[in-house]
Amino acid sequence: MTAGTTALPSHGGAWLAPDPTRRERLSQTWRGFRTAAKLGWQAEVNWTDPLLFFIYSIAKPVSGALILVFMLEVISGGTANPAFRAFVVIGSALWAFVVAGISGLAWTVLDDRERYRMLKYLYVSPNDLLVLLLGRGLARMSVGGIGAVVTLALGIGVLGVPFDPTRVDWLILVVAMVLGLTSIIALGTILAGVALQTRQDAWQYPEAVSGALFLVVGAVFPLIVLPSVGQAAGLLIPLTWWLEAVRGALFPDIVSGIGGPGSLFAQLTGRSAPGPTEATLVLLATTAVVTLAAVVTYRWSERRAKERGLFDVTTGS
Repeated sequence: MTAGTTALPSHGGAWLAPDPTRRERLSQTWRGFRTAAKLGWQAEVNWTDPLLFFIYSIAKPVSGALILVFMLEVISGGTANPAFRAFVVIGSALWAFVVAGISGLAWTVLDDRERYRMLKYLYVSPNDLLVLLLGRGLARMSVGGIGAVVTLALGIGVLGVPFDPTRVDWLILVVAMVLGLTSIIALGTILAGVALQTRQDAWQYPEAVSGALFLVVGAVFPLIVLPSVGQAAGLLIPLTWWLEAVRGALFPDIVSGIGGPGSLFAQLTGRSAPGPTEATLVLLATTAVVTLAAVVTYRWSERRAKERGLFDVTTGS
């Protein structure tokens, strides 16, 4: 090397590109997430025309809410408290987010590994696999959001759920929705990690988990109807506090899904029910715990799948 020359880093005779800056890495991550979300949306809607897809997206949540409301009216002899009707409608509407969000990430792993045989290629792409899974999962959750909005509108406009926009606590509502959707994504990430490890038919796992959670988070009936063990389990899950906070923000006079005379919450705190602000604070804490657990669980599962060659294994399911 002669004086006045500068050695540039090279590898095998080829020039190495400089390390990307933080801004460039963030830009690449955003492009990967956006592309994955767009791909996920196209995969969800490209099988039919928009009208049929819209009907398909809202049929399940709307029919589920109508069945529950009808059961409530029959049991009460047509004299059901409007607050109970609102309780059922909101729980049914929000549950569409849960089913779509929890299932979305796990089904994405199974689709790309078992059906499209693309998971191994996604893993070696420049973008983090988790970012791509989150983008695909967001597309599925947006489909669930359509059903949730339509169900809530049907409850207010047709079923007579009392709604006064001036009484809504919009700040609590927005914060609770952000935290609640974050917790749903975290739970979906945990299931995606589980799906990476499965070697048998795991397509029903997400729905099984959603069904189990449906029983213990106060989606359509208060926790007080459960034994103490079931109530304790529900109080540890962020979805319980999400439903409570959103219900309290939308309808201040609604029935509590957590408290009530004789409930475990009342026994532990000495108060009848938590307010929307308290529910939101507990939601923040439980969401933080679940999100941390999701990151640790997924990264461990991803590392184990790489070591055992599970990214290109087809189980035939």
